[in-house]
Amino acid sequence: MSLPDNPYTRLPSVDSLLAHPDIAGLKERYGHTTVVAAVRAVLAERREALKAQPDSVPDTMRLVADCRKRLEAEFAPSLRPVFNLTGTVLHTNLGRALLAESAIDAVLAVLARPSNLEYELTSARRGDRDDHIDGLIRELTGAEAATVVNNNAAAVFLLLNTLAMRKEVIVSRGELIEIGGAFRIPDIMSRAGAKLREVGTTNRTHLKDYVEALNPHTALIMKVHRSNYAIMGFTATVPEEQLAELAHKNGLPFVEDLGSGTLIDLTAYGLPKEPTPQQALAKGTDLVCFSGDKLLGGPQAGILVGRKELIAKIKRNPLKRALRVDKMTLAALEATLRLYRSPELLGRQLPTLRLLTRTEEEIRTLAQRILPMVQAAVNTHAEVSIESCRSQIGSGSLPVDLLPSACLVLKPKGRGGGRALNRLAQAFRELPIPVIGRLEDGALRFDLRCLEDEAGFTDQLAFLRL
Repeated sequence: MSLPDNPYTRLPSVDSLLAHPDIAGLKERYGHTTVVAAVRAVLAERREALKAQPDSVPDTMRLVADCRKRLEAEFAPSLRPVFNLTGTVLHTNLGRALLAESAIDAVLAVLARPSNLEYELTSARRGDRDDHIDGLIRELTGAEAATVVNNNAAAVFLLLNTLAMRKEVIVSRGELIEIGGAFRIPDIMSRAGAKLREVGTTNRTHLKDYVEALNPHTALIMKVHRSNYAIMGFTATVPEEQLAELAHKNGLPFVEDLGSGTLIDLTAYGLPKEPTPQQALAKGTDLVCFSGDKLLGGPQAGILVGRKELIAKIKRNPLKRALRVDKMTLAALEATLRLYRSPELLGRQLPTLRLLTRTEEEIRTLAQRILPMVQAAVNTHAEVSIESCRSQIGSGSLPVDLLPSACLVLKPKGRGGGRALNRLAQAFRELPIPVIGRLEDGALRFDLRCLEDEAGFTDQLAFLRL
């Protein structure tokens, strides 16, 4: 009497699968220990599958393919490049500003070799890492001194902790902003050890409101630029010159948080006006902070510029070390700042400015070129057309100012409604380089303002699975 066939015996052993030539190649790439674990996991999954379907015994090549797929998934980076076709150029969730080529080269250079991060080559003494950017920032802004921390929220925190610990800071009620991630000025002020003294109303604040709030416990007067929202209609704000004069008359510093920050007059490029640190300092502001990875077009950083004695005091705060930037950030920031020395080349060399100044005609021409390839990729699953649209500069940088653009509009065919639309969007997110668009009015929209790698986008459409 013959014994019933045991499907488990038709699966190869761990050792025999490890001896397969293709598995040997995987061991060269991923290491013996990791490959053994993957082989065991794949075989265990197959044994479980055989319980439900005893006849579904895979061949060896299928098992090898499963091992390769498992290892590729395990070793795929979590942080990956994507195509930002959302229509928001400075998208916080997608990494904000793209670095210029010179900034990327500068980062790679200090990654591959030791650097003079805190070493003075002339005197052979220990140096200050801020020295690599201090001179450039002073040259470009007219400030007496500068320092850099890891982002603008840290810059606000550090200046408040340094200058207003256990004292009051006067701020207009209309400037008590909240930015992404529930970061609120009142909360950061409390954490920094300062006491908020809000004055005026949401839409109107007058000089007398600041005057009446002054007392022996006042540490400084602060102005916060509303870079992520606007108040319109029956409004009133106090000019920086008057606030600076009031602060100085009372022996206090006047500080300003510009938020996004830019070093150039954006109106010269046909873009909405945004205050610059140069303008703030010229109006009497003692200390200005702004971001490095928004309109400036550099790496994530919080830049503080202003009076030399105030910057020196901030740099002596022990928290400065906890918030300092690394060599990669300094290399990228220095290279980005150098670009501003040649303003006539900036529109070509700085990706942020290049993307913001693309014309609707240029973007529409791009849309017409790639339309047939996208239509072929979605085949019978969606209708694709070109429409005019509006791009957003950035969710935290001039969010109410929109730029004319063009987009591809993908509308699912047949029934399915929202589910079909979500499946379409997911299919594009599952491409080798995920494509991120926006869902609006029953369609998946790809604003092409930020698409510069046209070939990279179209070449991968062959992998689209709907």
